[in-house]
Amino acid sequence: MNINDEVNHDDCNSCPLVTNRRDFLRDAAVGVAGVVATLGIARSAAALPVSMIKAVSRGKAGITYAIPAADSVQIDRDNEVILARYQNSVYAFNLSCPHQRTALRWNDVDKQFQCPKHHSKYDPKGDFISGRATRGMDRLAIKRQGASVVVDVDQMYKEDEDTPQWNAALVKLA
Repeated sequence: MNINDEVNHDDCNSCPLVTNRRDFLRDAAVGVAGVVATLGIARSAAALPVSMIKAVSRGKAGITYAIPAADSVQIDRDNEVILARYQNSVYAFNLSCPHQRTALRWNDVDKQFQCPKHHSKYDPKGDFISGRATRGMDRLAIKRQGASVVVDVDQMYKEDEDTPQWNAALVKLA
């Protein structure tokens, strides 16, 4: 068929490869949305905490957790506690960002805590790196008890207001 030949459009309408513009745009949008969703899942997966934990016990003295065997971040959502082992020390943090109380996430790729709301970032010791927050993560009182640590969630220290207690709120392992 050359360009001057007439085309019978009725034959084209029955062809499965021919779609109207609306169908094409809809299918393209669905495909793009699928790619974006996949990229979003991959990006957020990197920001998920290393592991979720449950307390070993809860008593008047506080909440007991096993000492992590290696450097790691563990989150107890029920008690809103982050337990972090880093460079032979164990820290207990409040789960919320000190800026506006949004739950923090651990980004294993960057080895940082991050606030998903205003993008504040903290190192594994809870020190403030960047973002809208103006201080480090809130540390909880923590003490060693054998092969466990006991966290007192009623004793929370703010870096800017309780500096000596904040600096002392860790368990040295070595």
